[in-house]
Amino acid sequence: MLIISNGMEEDKKHHKSRSRVRRERVKPEFDQKIVSMRRVVRVMGGGRRFSFSVALVAGNRKGQVGVGIGKANDTPLAIEKAFRDAKKNMITINTTAAMSIPHETEAKYAASVVEIRPLPGRGILAGSSVRTVFELAGLKGIGAKVLSRSKNKANNAYAAIKALKKLESTKIRT
Repeated sequence: MLIISNGMEEDKKHHKSRSRVRRERVKPEFDQKIVSMRRVVRVMGGGRRFSFSVALVAGNRKGQVGVGIGKANDTPLAIEKAFRDAKKNMITINTTAAMSIPHETEAKYAASVVEIRPLPGRGILAGSSVRTVFELAGLKGIGAKVLSRSKNKANNAYAAIKALKKLESTKIRT
């Protein structure tokens, strides 16, 4: 008796073994945190049109950080655009060996003014979106004060980035 198999059974067995293999997710290079999300309304002839504006901070916790803004008709697309913008505007921060900053600095962006100073052994002492920028940059032993009355979180984050850009080399002055 001759049994002819078309190989279907073997294919099923092979398929089952493939599905058991779990593929590990690759950890993304940059962490991201949304700083502000707004629903924006544009009034047209036929009624109101809604879109979303997202500001987010992206960083690798090793000295690189960026802020980006994205606008789109749905939230996930706006987040993706903001992340791409943040990666495009990424800066590398001059840090000390203890992941702090070498000296104090100050910057103004639009109406937001931020003052940053090193505070060794104190952790991160900052509020609002400035704290998010420091956390995602991986900075420790740093303090910040938002000197303006502006509560615009995106502009405060941009001011923090501008202040970190101003830092000189990592030479320690004695």
